[in-house]
Amino acid sequence: MGHKEDLLEGAKRCLLEKGYGRTTARDIVAASGTNLASIGYHYGSKDALLQQAFLALTEEWGEQVSVPDGPEGAVPPPADPYERFRAMWAQLIGAAEASRPVWKLQTEVVTRLDDDEKLREAIKEPQREGRLGIAEGMLGIDPAADPEKARVAGLLLQAMATGVMIQWMVDPDTAPSAEDLTAGLKVLMGEDS
Repeated sequence: MGHKEDLLEGAKRCLLEKGYGRTTARDIVAASGTNLASIGYHYGSKDALLQQAFLALTEEWGEQVSVPDGPEGAVPPPADPYERFRAMWAQLIGAAEASRPVWKLQTEVVTRLDDDEKLREAIKEPQREGRLGIAEGMLGIDPAADPEKARVAGLLLQAMATGVMIQWMVDPDTAPSAEDLTAGLKVLMGEDS
């Protein structure tokens, strides 16, 4: 790995350990084994590096909780939409404890957006892409074939994911299970749970 990759990995570790606001350039240099000048050379600024590290962490999290969908050897997602919904939530909730540092970081980043327009701009497009990805992963909606359907379903699922993960952070004993969410969806749809 070169300095650029070392810096990114070091910044990711610092974000998970210290948070966005408490990570300094010196922390990143210590975690990456590089030097201060490397940050400016490769990323322009500490803030630009932290933005890239945050986006990389959230992308990695998304890949970890997605339902496998097609590579050889992967289990195909269930055809029944309720079972597909339940399976994705089981995957997401099953990773709740391991995902806690990423969600803690995401919560901190959201609180910074009013004061950091560059950070807000940096996460807008990945957030939009995440909506489409969650619609495809949870419901099987192809964003290329039906972009509006994927967009609105993604909006709902992204809002649910945020709420569910915050509930797991606050009180795992009463937070919803995949079965609870599926039963709730059936109630909303007017079906028996």
